[in-house]
Amino acid sequence: MKHPVLENRVRLIVWWLVWLFLALGQSLLFYFAYGSFVRISLIDSVISLLIYSGIALSLWYPFAYFNTGKMNPVTLVLNLVSTGTITVGIWALFTKFIMLLLLPEQNNYLQYWNATFPYRVWTGIIIYGLIILSYYLFVNLINLSEKNAREAHLETLVKETELRMLRSQINPHFLFNSLNSISSLTVTDPEKARTMVVKLSDFMRYSLSGKDVQSVSFKSELENIRLYLDIEKVRFGDKLITEENIDTNCLDIKIPVMLLQPLYENAVKHGVYESTGKVRISTSSKIDNDYLKIIIRNNYEEGQSPAKGTSTGLRNVTRRLELTYGNNAYLKTAIENGFFTAQLLIPVNNT
Repeated sequence: MKHPVLENRVRLIVWWLVWLFLALGQSLLFYFAYGSFVRISLIDSVISLLIYSGIALSLWYPFAYFNTGKMNPVTLVLNLVSTGTITVGIWALFTKFIMLLLLPEQNNYLQYWNATFPYRVWTGIIIYGLIILSYYLFVNLINLSEKNAREAHLETLVKETELRMLRSQINPHFLFNSLNSISSLTVTDPEKARTMVVKLSDFMRYSLSGKDVQSVSFKSELENIRLYLDIEKVRFGDKLITEENIDTNCLDIKIPVMLLQPLYENAVKHGVYESTGKVRISTSSKIDNDYLKIIIRNNYEEGQSPAKGTSTGLRNVTRRLELTYGNNAYLKTAIENGFFTAQLLIPVNNT
């Protein structure tokens, strides 16, 4: 495991600032212990805590070794206590040795040392305890961060898998209907069957070529939808009429691939297929407050239930919007005055 302080510049800066604060606190403590403030107090505290800070950084490595999870609690505590005893002892000896080298004899440092020694020992023990607690905090934070990263990765994999599954639900149903129609047309109208095969081939090429793509331009989706509707026009002839009112500003906006096809399949299945008269499917789009608004509308015969059996396709689209945009996009449907309307609202800058 990497050192939690040395690998992060911000943590290292905070680390030194904390030790500077501790040095000021120790200097104040020793002032009360010695009975008066002497010139060497601040120097002693800075040198003392500078030495301790270096020892504290090195303590991470035995700490990480002890906390591998293979050591029983009693042994772990004994090791930490032993390490703490050695740490405080080394710190005290190093501090005294270096201060005696730096300060002339007339400063009476030994007298100051003897007066502050008990407080120095207790300060060292408390600081050691704080260091160990800090390292436990770092370990927990690192483990939590790694756990969150794993969960986020897993969630992404699940999300991608579900998106692929939802997309795979689109083609088989449509392909089944198209092949049945081609089978019938080969007997009644071979030329239409040939045309339908060509268009179906182009449609499937688009679907399969984008199997690893999550989003495409609205223009590409429209071109694919036109292929789909052309295939259905071969089936239904003049019974199916299509209209478009597309704002050119919408064409380059990214949307989930194959998102619109279930809505048009819904319009064909529950509008054209179940109607005896002509059915008009209209498509309009525009930019509205940083959202791409797409409206797909088809008429239906009075007495017909346009919503019957449509839940799967609509749930498919709704779920894909949730997985891709969260709560920033939605599908709204309405049945009014002989028209079934599906309205999509997709954020322009969140694809």
